[in-house]
Amino acid sequence: MESERPLDALNEARGKRVIVELKNKVQLIGNLKAFDIHINTVLEEAEEWENGQMKRKLGKAFIRGDTIILISPA
Repeated sequence: MESERPLDALNEARGKRVIVELKNKVQLIGNLKAFDIHINTVLEEAEEWENGQMKRKLGKAFIRGDTIILISPA
């Protein structure tokens, strides 16, 4: 199934592992659980990464959409 809209691509990634890069250069890696039209995002089994190293395990994390630069398959 090919994505026609940006939210379609996110829907295809639901339940899969993704990398979420934030404006402050932090990367969060986890399973994409949910998102809304503002790209507010919920990750499960989330980990915070910085400079290629895991800093801490977060578990379930809610990320405000306006802090996100990109979401990519992990």
